[in-house]
Amino acid sequence: ATALHIVGEDGSETRRSFASLSARSDQVANFLRSLGVARGDRVLLMLGNELALWELMLACIKLGAVMIPATMLLTPDDLKDRLDRGGVRHVVVASEQAPKFADLPGRYTRISVGAPVPGWQRFEDSAGAPPEFTPDGATQASDPLLLYFTSGTTSKPKLVLHTQQSYPVGHLATMYWIGLEPGDVHLNISSPGWAKHAWSCFFAPWNAGATIFIFNYARFAAP
Repeated sequence: ATALHIVGEDGSETRRSFASLSARSDQVANFLRSLGVARGDRVLLMLGNELALWELMLACIKLGAVMIPATMLLTPDDLKDRLDRGGVRHVVVASEQAPKFADLPGRYTRISVGAPVPGWQRFEDSAGAPPEFTPDGATQASDPLLLYFTSGTTSKPKLVLHTQQSYPVGHLATMYWIGLEPGDVHLNISSPGWAKHAWSCFFAPWNAGATIFIFNYARFAAP
């Protein structure tokens, strides 16, 4: 069954089944492990709605790493705050976002997705990682999974930690509220980095066995 269907303004399409994403995320998990990503490590993800995002999220879950989703609207000052307060040990970003980290010190692994960036590991090299993944141990429901920074609309962004249970199980409620069923196709327009994206572009549809549908466009145009 189709798990993910991404369509671009140019007519390009990417489709992946549940089985292929399961296998591919094993490979990505091995790639991340080879770069030092370990259980409990905090990984900042700053990507658009592209295939690598879902591959990386699944891989981090398998590793027991803690994801810090970040919108690509963040400035270098915003990112410095997240690196410092989030205790980030690894960052994975779209290549065009890499310059924002040029003046941000720290001993964190740098991985780029897309065009090669000097001094950064290439996510595309994950294609050569071993295909069989073996977890280093059991993952507990109480283990951390996601660390979100709030929007900071009225004050400095706060850190909100979610466990391996709170989102995957908690958003069964979202699934039932929306009415998702196996075989449905679900479109949600939230951008990566916001909590709603995890709710409705990851957990709720896949809890139901539904397809996540993404339409990527440069600018919204109302009909």
